[in-house]
Amino acid sequence: MPRWLKAATALLAMLTAGLVTAAPANAATWSSSDKWGSWSNGGYTLRNDVWGGGAGPQTIWANSYSNWGVWADHPNTGGVKAYPHAARNIGRRVSALGSLTSNFNVSRPGSGSYSSTYDIWAGNNAYEIMLWMNKQGAVGPIGSYQATATVGGHSWNVYRGNNGGNEVFSFIRTSNTNAGSVDIKAVLNWIRARGWMGDQTVGEVQFGFEITSASGGLNFNTNSYSVSSN
Repeated sequence: MPRWLKAATALLAMLTAGLVTAAPANAATWSSSDKWGSWSNGGYTLRNDVWGGGAGPQTIWANSYSNWGVWADHPNTGGVKAYPHAARNIGRRVSALGSLTSNFNVSRPGSGSYSSTYDIWAGNNAYEIMLWMNKQGAVGPIGSYQATATVGGHSWNVYRGNNGGNEVFSFIRTSNTNAGSVDIKAVLNWIRARGWMGDQTVGEVQFGFEITSASGGLNFNTNSYSVSSN
């Protein structure tokens, strides 16, 4: 093969590889555009979870529970449209946990309205604890402001409310971050110390993107995510 043809072939291969990585949903181990699409991997469950009214199209893709993302095109209207997430079930009371921690790393758009947040369920889903690690656009928590707290490795503005189905405790980080670790058990003990919740059984620890709008199509990527307990 002539030297110029070898070079052209190599260049074409590199360009083709670049196109593949630019469209992760096409090259991922799993993907789904079904609003309730789900996939189990490594003890975690990933869900597309397009649950809100007036939602547009959304596709979730994943290479593993730790590396996944979504493309979403939700209109610029009020109300949460979707919460694509990865979840791990814990199934133990707070007092029985020696530790409960998590790590995350995300890449997110600079437009739209959304938050990158944990959604932690306890007491057979009677209690919902949200940990907002970052937020963008016109989004806000349920309930009223209660306190500013430094717990679990972060500083938060804490809100308490009810969505009509369960109690909601929202911890809104005082400044945005795209990566870090959080001591979830410390947060749960902080809530218990205020008498807001008893020694409940922790259900799923979920992490993902609560999306209100993503007009025109936006990409949300979880570069890594894990939950550890003992």
